[in-house]
Amino acid sequence: MARATTTSDTFNAVAEPRRREILSYLAGAERPVGEIVAALGLPQPSISKHLRVLHDVGLVRMRCRGRQKLYQTNAEAIRPLHTWAGTFERYWQHQLHRVKELAEATVRQGLTDSNSPTPNLKEKR
Repeated sequence: MARATTTSDTFNAVAEPRRREILSYLAGAERPVGEIVAALGLPQPSISKHLRVLHDVGLVRMRCRGRQKLYQTNAEAIRPLHTWAGTFERYWQHQLHRVKELAEATVRQGLTDSNSPTPNLKEKR
């Protein structure tokens, strides 16, 4: 089966790391292209290409203010990505609970060890 192009599929569009960087940067506020270029340190043509892909799949919105193009994330278009990733949350939660249990057990063990008498190292010589 042929793979969907990045310009028609949200998941393929965000598969590219630079596009995820751009989305993360735009999550904070609407920004002009020049600011995105400066913040991410990528060439302007590269940023414009990625923004075009993100715009074509609906992940970002663009508006013009004079000659300046301003971009912002489109939360509604990102929702399917969030929903899909949420199907795996139970695995992450399980891991977080396990880490918490191990940390608590370590603290309890440390308290138990600190309550026991400390051997006198000089006596063992």
